[in-house]
Amino acid sequence: MAHRASGRRRDPEHTRVLHRFATWHQLRKLRAKAGKGPLGNSPAYAARQQLIQAGSFLTWLTGRGALPEHCRQPDLDAWHSENHATRRPATTFLSWCMKTGRMPAMTIPVRSTGNPAPMGQHHRLAALRRLVTDETLPLRSRVAGSLILLYAQPVSRIVRLTTDDILNYGDHTLLRLGEPPTPVPEPLAGLLRAYLEDRPNMTTAANPASRWLFPGRRAGQPMDPGSIRDLLQEIGVPAQSGRTAAIRQLVLQMPPPVVAQGRGYHHTSTTRIAAEAGSPWSGYAPGDHSR
Repeated sequence: MAHRASGRRRDPEHTRVLHRFATWHQLRKLRAKAGKGPLGNSPAYAARQQLIQAGSFLTWLTGRGALPEHCRQPDLDAWHSENHATRRPATTFLSWCMKTGRMPAMTIPVRSTGNPAPMGQHHRLAALRRLVTDETLPLRSRVAGSLILLYAQPVSRIVRLTTDDILNYGDHTLLRLGEPPTPVPEPLAGLLRAYLEDRPNMTTAANPASRWLFPGRRAGQPMDPGSIRDLLQEIGVPAQSGRTAAIRQLVLQMPPPVVAQGRGYHHTSTTRIAAEAGSPWSGYAPGDHSR
């Protein structure tokens, strides 16, 4: 990983710094995690993004005529102001540079990661109506946004859906988010069927038979969650606040454990959200109530 990512940099000093960062910080942490259990894809992906953004920062800083040891607070502020969300993975590298004396001690700009205020119900329904009716919008964005606004699905879960999670029984379409599968009403069901026939990134050699609902450009991988968020932002759909609004509405309409089971959430999460929303179902206990 370190050699592939750092080897693309033309500046030999950049390559040396990135190699040290990958070897002495990233690999050490990955090995420590691997010692506790299987790593999975997420830690390796996060490490790759950190390394990519670290290289981007060094190249960007060189373009400003500065070396890391001469970097100052205005430089760091300018780096983050250009695209804060994209720059976030570089935070680990910047902290490492400061701790190892490669950069002066500075304040790394941060933004709150707390849940934003949810969309109003009127705004959510208007956005959902636009997604299912406006044929000028990209089909992929319409489907992804609808899954958020109607089913309260986080982007990280949407990108893990496969075509096998779309179940068609005659005139009925179901979506497997939890158990049992959730009915999909029209016109969203029609959008899903149309999308399945024309998914992006399927014509390249990398994904000739991909089962991901949102296939990415890399072989065998789904789209990056950040890419989905960017697509939705372009059409004015706030992914996180839209999901928050959707799940709050769901727990106002039905017991939180029922929402959790059908939408793939843990019942403690939906119970907490129900209490915060003042749901009349907030005291409904999880379990089998059929007996």
